[in-house]
Amino acid sequence: MKFCAVICEYNPFHNGHKYQLDRIRELSGCDGILCIMSGNFTQRGEPALLDKHTRARHAVLSGADVVIELPTAFATSTAEVFARGAINVLSSLKNVTTLAFGCECGTAEEFLVAAKAGLREDKRFRSELKRNLKDGASYAKARTQTILALNGDVNEAILSFPNNILGVEYCRALLRAHSDIKPLPIPRVGAGYIDETLYTNFSSATALRNSLSDDTHKSHKLIQQNVPDYVYRDLFSHRPTCYGQAAMCTLAQTDAQTLAQTLDCTEGLENRFKSLSKSNPNYDALLAKMTTKRYTLSRLKRILCANFLGVRKKHLRAFCAAKLYCNVLAVRKDKAERILSSLKESSVHVLVRKTDYARLKKEAAECFAFDVRATDLYNVLSGRETNPYQTVFI
Repeated sequence: MKFCAVICEYNPFHNGHKYQLDRIRELSGCDGILCIMSGNFTQRGEPALLDKHTRARHAVLSGADVVIELPTAFATSTAEVFARGAINVLSSLKNVTTLAFGCECGTAEEFLVAAKAGLREDKRFRSELKRNLKDGASYAKARTQTILALNGDVNEAILSFPNNILGVEYCRALLRAHSDIKPLPIPRVGAGYIDETLYTNFSSATALRNSLSDDTHKSHKLIQQNVPDYVYRDLFSHRPTCYGQAAMCTLAQTDAQTLAQTLDCTEGLENRFKSLSKSNPNYDALLAKMTTKRYTLSRLKRILCANFLGVRKKHLRAFCAAKLYCNVLAVRKDKAERILSSLKESSVHVLVRKTDYARLKKEAAECFAFDVRATDLYNVLSGRETNPYQTVFI
């Protein structure tokens, strides 16, 4: 059984995601769609709106065949590590042949050209990158500027839009891993990735998340038009609260030296976090005080989230280099035997029953412990008990 994979968050699942799954079914030529999805915390550095098993169920009801978990350590990291972690897991699954991703424009070949350019980080590249960073750009922006300046064959549009940039990271991770998985870009429809306007259809996940706090009938009606009915019914129950306070409590208990061991906490940011948090003990106030063109809001939130979960650079280095596991969150009941049998042909443990988890060793066991911790913390924040060892058959 050949799978086309999708790296996703579904926070929340909406009509644009359903469109993408339908197009994958049409274009990939694969037997099934496998989603590798962030768990209870996301790449934005925050808890997901809904727990991972609920979101996995939404995906299967919408056309996915199986949903596995992107380990928490990767799911809450930078775009580069997010992509590397996902490709690490997917490359260990024997029957994943294709990787589909949403994009604003571009062909598979154009994405691979840009990805190859991003791998060539020689002395000239580092010098140009350093110059762009001195001008005050964020690392991501400076890196894009450097690639375009040194590689005339790269289509600038490929590195000019959020989904495209993430697609390039996926392709870069595929090339770095010498993977045989083929990229399949799927053009997005409707609102852009960061468009905060709520439309009558195909709004972004960002717009939907922001609109949930609006209790007006009009807002609820628009949200309902943008998501499947089974998603809408779940959106207003057991959402996590007080995360900001919890993250600030963890920050207060973490010394600067330990905080500096968190990915992307560089250039003395650990001291700035510790100093400013004393006079700005509110989560949003602290972030507002610290955000600059160079230190973006998303970067700062990821640092606080990784610190909250206890994920450090040493963990990420170890996990990126290790054989991990395939943690099945949800699977189609009518195809479950065939799907699970196909996954078990792989070189890593496939986790379905609680007894499967006891077989994990070394880095895999340590990595999975972060998934369990994230679930336990999410349960406290949401006031709802969910089982980290559960696979949902739908």
